[in-house]
Amino acid sequence: MSESTKRTVAVVGASTDRRKFGNKAVRAYLKQGWQVYPVSVKAGEIEGLRTVRSVREVPPPVHRVSMYVPPAVGMSVIEEIAAVGPEEVFLNPGSESEELVAKARSLGLDPILACSILAIGEEPD
Repeated sequence: MSESTKRTVAVVGASTDRRKFGNKAVRAYLKQGWQVYPVSVKAGEIEGLRTVRSVREVPPPVHRVSMYVPPAVGMSVIEEIAAVGPEEVFLNPGSESEELVAKARSLGLDPILACSILAIGEEPD
């Protein structure tokens, strides 16, 4: 699959800590052949990939956004996520709240409340 035809995923809350799900997701998506954009305000590089500070920096199209941040942080970024028009938004366990789901829906998103690592057929080991 060429770079231009790969499905893209923005991992919001990507981490350099290989024990954290924000890092496990980056590795799982890479293993499955996705074009991965780690979104982190702290790290400059995760698993060999340059990070972006916002989903707005991810080149379109954005096929999926997978969130690994607390609900309060999710509330602060959900509008910019909606602005890039992803096909799917996963709120992974621990990132969801009733308020965030309601806000996402009000912005035209249909959040998926599930582990995105399992959804692509990987185990978050």
